[in-house]
Amino acid sequence: MSFVRNLFFSVFLGVWGTLSAQEERVIPVPREVLPGTGEFRISEVTAWHTNLSGAEKESLVNYAAAELSTGRQEWHGKDHTGKDVVFFQKISDADIHPEGYVLEVKPEIVTVSASTATGLFYGLQSLLQLMKPDKRGGWTVPAVTVKDSPRFGYRGFMIDVSRHFRPKEFVKKQIDAMARYKLNRLHLHLTDAAGWRIEIKKYPRLTSFAAWRPEAEWKKWWNTADGRKYCEREDPAAQGGYYTQEDIRELVRYAAERHITIIPEIEMPAHSEEVLAAYPGLSCAGEPYKGSDFCVGNEETFTFLENVLTEVMALFPSEYIHIGGDEAGKQAWKSCPKCRRRMADEELKNEDELQSYLICRVEKFLNGHGRKLLGWDEIMEGGLAPNATVMVWRGEEGGVRAVKAGHRVVMTPGKFCYLDSYQDAPQFQPEASGGYLPLANVYSYDPASPAFTEEEAKLIYGVQGNLWAEYIPTDEHYEYMAYPRLLAIAEVAWSAPANKSYPDFRRRVCREIGWLRDRGYHPFPLEQELGERPEAKEKVVHLALGKPVVYNAPYNEHYKAQGDKTLTDGIRGGWTYSDGAWQGFISRDRLDVTIDLGKAICITSVEATFIQVVNPEVFLPCEVIVSFSTDGKNFVEAKREEYKVSKEKPVCFGNFGWTGCASTRYVRYQTRSDKDLRGWLFTDEIIVK
Repeated sequence: MSFVRNLFFSVFLGVWGTLSAQEERVIPVPREVLPGTGEFRISEVTAWHTNLSGAEKESLVNYAAAELSTGRQEWHGKDHTGKDVVFFQKISDADIHPEGYVLEVKPEIVTVSASTATGLFYGLQSLLQLMKPDKRGGWTVPAVTVKDSPRFGYRGFMIDVSRHFRPKEFVKKQIDAMARYKLNRLHLHLTDAAGWRIEIKKYPRLTSFAAWRPEAEWKKWWNTADGRKYCEREDPAAQGGYYTQEDIRELVRYAAERHITIIPEIEMPAHSEEVLAAYPGLSCAGEPYKGSDFCVGNEETFTFLENVLTEVMALFPSEYIHIGGDEAGKQAWKSCPKCRRRMADEELKNEDELQSYLICRVEKFLNGHGRKLLGWDEIMEGGLAPNATVMVWRGEEGGVRAVKAGHRVVMTPGKFCYLDSYQDAPQFQPEASGGYLPLANVYSYDPASPAFTEEEAKLIYGVQGNLWAEYIPTDEHYEYMAYPRLLAIAEVAWSAPANKSYPDFRRRVCREIGWLRDRGYHPFPLEQELGERPEAKEKVVHLALGKPVVYNAPYNEHYKAQGDKTLTDGIRGGWTYSDGAWQGFISRDRLDVTIDLGKAICITSVEATFIQVVNPEVFLPCEVIVSFSTDGKNFVEAKREEYKVSKEKPVCFGNFGWTGCASTRYVRYQTRSDKDLRGWLFTDEIIVK
């Protein structure tokens, strides 16, 4: 097959149609685009030039040859006189951002200019996205000048390989997509209770035992009675895996060729059940399966952590080493003699400060080896290590606190950046962790919100999309959850807010989904998106609208929605219970409210909708009671009905209430939770008609 036909069929077939200049803009949208006149045609006689030399030239040429499926063609040097030339030039220009570039397309020549090889690489990505096949078997690029540079230095994607191990070929495939969209940090979540995923030569039990479990799917392993156990690699039931040190070196090289830095995460002090099962002496109990937190009072804990981190640093040249730091239970520390002694010796007031002691000590070790510490926002509890960078996930408030304390921050709040949430109507989607995060919501995020001053905003290092894998057992499912939402993360991280437009972005994404499919990815079919729950789109009018509600049992303050007015404000909930319209109940009596209609009136129905999301233990009610009163004191039960609650449907909605004919002023609505499942109840409105 000729050069032109080979490139045509392998890269661009079926991706481009007739597009307007607006729709031809790349992802992420550049800082400045100036349309020109005419177009440049690429054919098998087009000459490719670059003034790069040595390893930089080798890297660019090899990458371009692979992307264009041309074989390794000859690239010429500095001489680029004449026409029909594509020239990549590295120039000394202080005005060009280190990751920025200028792409100039004229009918006779294409020039990509940058001050670094990284900038030239990103210019190549934009050129590749602008190319489209022509009728003569080549490609055309519209005449245009693109001046571009990123908004943030850190543009990341977190891949969780602990819950379900992914082979290195899968990781490389995601690195390829990241490069196309100018993402530059791959955060590998290598260790967690579900399995240890990196070879550490000094501690072979981490990969001969702690990397394997007798169940492939995390959900079954985690929830099965007497589950959460590990097994020997030789066990016939063993499921899991790990990266050898040579695998890691290969991945690091592969990413670096695409100007991506891999940041490893080694969890501490919590999420370490797998380590403590393999080396139980590092726990407070001294026995396997008796805890998830390292014993901070045990000096052997620090010996272990420093030995592990020494091998990790030898494999990853990244500026940062991620140490987790999230969701420590800290309960064992309260009664552990070693931890109590450490607290007394170091004059620590509480367990939060004990965690801070570990984080600060590990940071000092990393700093001594020329590295920096990165951790989830819990590392601020008990006092933040002096040089740490905070990765904020629990809400933007943590980012504000860290920035105001002078610390660099990577923003990744769950509300906008957790790609393990449902991206469309949950009942029609593969299982997810819960929540609802459509493409539009990801795209709407601004990491440097108005909460920050201009000076404080400079400490916002960047943004990252996280894709946790508890409920994602297959590679295809993982890509389905990642794409196209990762493209929104890329544009949030790279592009200036003033240049962003969701309708334009969605059009570009629908085109780009074709490219992803052609390359073997499995993106969510955005063209089939249903969108938000229909009930949430319009205010509902009914007889109890705006009427006062007395809570005989309290709502939970963490899920209070709009407070006392929530259940009669006419606002229905969407696909997620955390959207501010659903109200949550977890007290003994769950939901028990009385609505005052103001006067006795004839009614024909009382109804409330409940949401079930099994993974976070949100369930439908098992019993509903509706009662009426004319004086607010003496109630007559109109309906009491029991329902069977099942965990078979991960997400569902149910309507429960009464129909008939009655005259009443007061309506009392009560529910009960299943005594075995227990969990939360969430409702959005009690509708009286």
